[in-house]
Amino acid sequence: MPVKNRFAELQTEITAWRRDLHEHPEILFDTHRTAGLVAERLRAFGCDEVVEGIGRTGVVGVIKGRAQGSGRVIGLRADMDALPILEETGLDYASKTPGAMHACGHDGHTAMLLGAAKYLAETRNFDGTAVVIFQPAEEGGGGGREMCEDGLMARWGIQEVYGMHNWPGVPLGQFAIRPGPFFAATDVFEVKITGRGGHAAKPHETVDPTVAAAQIVTALQTIASRNADPVSQIVVSVTSFETSSKAFNVIPQSVTLRGTVRTLSPENRDLAETRIAEICTGMATALRTEAEVEYTRNYPVMVNHDEQTDFAAEVARAVSGDCAEAPLVMGGEDFAFMLEERPGAYILVGNGDTAPVHHPAYNFNDEAIPAGCSWWAEIVERRMPAA
Repeated sequence: MPVKNRFAELQTEITAWRRDLHEHPEILFDTHRTAGLVAERLRAFGCDEVVEGIGRTGVVGVIKGRAQGSGRVIGLRADMDALPILEETGLDYASKTPGAMHACGHDGHTAMLLGAAKYLAETRNFDGTAVVIFQPAEEGGGGGREMCEDGLMARWGIQEVYGMHNWPGVPLGQFAIRPGPFFAATDVFEVKITGRGGHAAKPHETVDPTVAAAQIVTALQTIASRNADPVSQIVVSVTSFETSSKAFNVIPQSVTLRGTVRTLSPENRDLAETRIAEICTGMATALRTEAEVEYTRNYPVMVNHDEQTDFAAEVARAVSGDCAEAPLVMGGEDFAFMLEERPGAYILVGNGDTAPVHHPAYNFNDEAIPAGCSWWAEIVERRMPAA
């Protein structure tokens, strides 16, 4: 089965939805306009149930198939939020909100799932129930966790859940996936190193936290190079070095370091948290300073389930003729929370040769719409075939 003809017919309409969303990006949970438009369209499509306010600003639509004998319930999830980036695309539908931009293609994900919902509500050629899930705050806010904690899975009896992300560099409309760990756990840390400030010309009268902090930054690199198994994946990055003084001639009282940790296994996650605390406190003590370490576990590793991954790849091959093996991704994805609650799979759909995600020149490729919509619709029709 190639791309469904209905989505070729709907492409102009779905593209218009996508570009409207692109013009009006909303960040984290502040997706009120987007959620309102999603709910309005789902009701217009004739969904059997539309509920707003799940996970604060999430939207859920329920579409029942012609038959209900199987009792199966499949969830399909798209994210809605944008990023705090100033857009540099020059498009005639560029963001009208200064400092906010759909730089990750969530506008495309939302539009494609709306297209699939319209088709499924029209045809209902399946035995069971499709639940379309529109999630806020994927970009660091944990909207997936919020929706799950709000009872998403149990309330609608979802048995399996599937998600999709566009991917620059993958050929347009082609797919890529992998079983098991796929996207990394994304933790953050903050370290405050306190010494005794003073005049920069009299360092012997101070306890310099800047020197201690610089040593700590260097020492933290040994976690990946000397503590973790060389064949495992782990990233420890210090991304901010902030002193309590900005003067040229003042040794500051304190320095604050911030950074992120990316891992693909529970063992490495535990290792990183333990070693960061040990290195920071030990190095600080050796240099007569004090270190306060705060380590926060954010998104868990996103793990695709084997059976559902095989099925998702089968559907992708039916739609586009091929499904490549995706690389491991050290970025995070809070669909991980949904995959911790229910079996399912997450797939990449090609955006072609475009700017990378999270870049001010990025733009979702509207030519990927028919393939993406077809994959979601076929997930439902193949997993819950009508008699």
